[in-house]
Amino acid sequence: MRAKAVLAGVAAAVLLVMCRPAATNQGQDDTCISKSLHYTGEGMRYWYEKEDGLKSITNIPYDKLGCNHCHVKSCDQCHVKKDGDKCSYSVQKAREMDTCTVCHLRAKAAFEAGKDSNSVDVHIAKGKVCADCHKGLDVHGDGTLRHSMRDEGAVRANCANCHIPEANDIRPHTVHRGKLDCLACHISNSISCLNCHIDNFAKTGKKEGNFLKPVQDWLLLVNYKGKVTAGTVQTAVYNNKKFIAYAPYFTHAVQAKAKGCADCHGNAAMKLLQKGEPVPMATFKDGQMVNWKGIVPLVPDKLQWTFLTKDASDKWIPIESNEPAKIQFVNYGEPFTKEQLKKMGMPFRK
Repeated sequence: MRAKAVLAGVAAAVLLVMCRPAATNQGQDDTCISKSLHYTGEGMRYWYEKEDGLKSITNIPYDKLGCNHCHVKSCDQCHVKKDGDKCSYSVQKAREMDTCTVCHLRAKAAFEAGKDSNSVDVHIAKGKVCADCHKGLDVHGDGTLRHSMRDEGAVRANCANCHIPEANDIRPHTVHRGKLDCLACHISNSISCLNCHIDNFAKTGKKEGNFLKPVQDWLLLVNYKGKVTAGTVQTAVYNNKKFIAYAPYFTHAVQAKAKGCADCHGNAAMKLLQKGEPVPMATFKDGQMVNWKGIVPLVPDKLQWTFLTKDASDKWIPIESNEPAKIQFVNYGEPFTKEQLKKMGMPFRK
């Protein structure tokens, strides 16, 4: 009994050491969690403060935006289970979807929007939870301080972890010669929020964008590490200055049935691009934002986004400034090459 009591006391002491909030973002506490992206929020800060980042327009230090209020400072935030006035540490609590989506709001929006558009993620539909793919190292880190979730080893969840046996003998996989990521064909859409007003957010802490409604009408394709994959975009406004960030992105809307060849090759967007015409990704008509529908390759100077502001009567109106938007490529995403566009422009023939 005494030995068990001693072991319990040691375990409690270790738990307190591991779960105490670290002193700074710089990893002075040597636990893995203090260097994880969940703790540091380094991905957001890193891209925001880069030379071509949003800070170049706002001149507001990252710490002044209030984004860091969501960062995990101890194990409590995910593992503490409350039962009345009593608290206990629980692995099950950390596995619950609601624990993740409190902070991962875009994933939550994808799940909710999927219900309305019949594009619920196939894994969610089968009862899977985030922790089934994102194991401990994805959540807690491995003791390495990283700048982005796209840095090598930051996120280990991968389609091929489970689906390798099915991937070897399917024609679309062999035709693209390993240059097409699973997500390019199996993600239904690129969920995004457009027209975020950073000036209002800095003042009020409230996010006010494209009528607060996530967009999921199109699928943006980008290059990432030698492969075409699913991407997304974030458009923002600060004192009528316009900003666009393009990035590879895993919208949690995976479908068992892949896109067809004709969904990409020679589609409506490609027909416009071949004629040298822009793709109207977001246009403003009769007081409503109208979004492009379909698959679109990332060609930054040919994708048109409408930026809105509010007039004296609190109505949304387009910003009249002719100053071009500043563009940033986040998370190591890259635009399509001329050779890729040439291949995508070819109409699909059976």
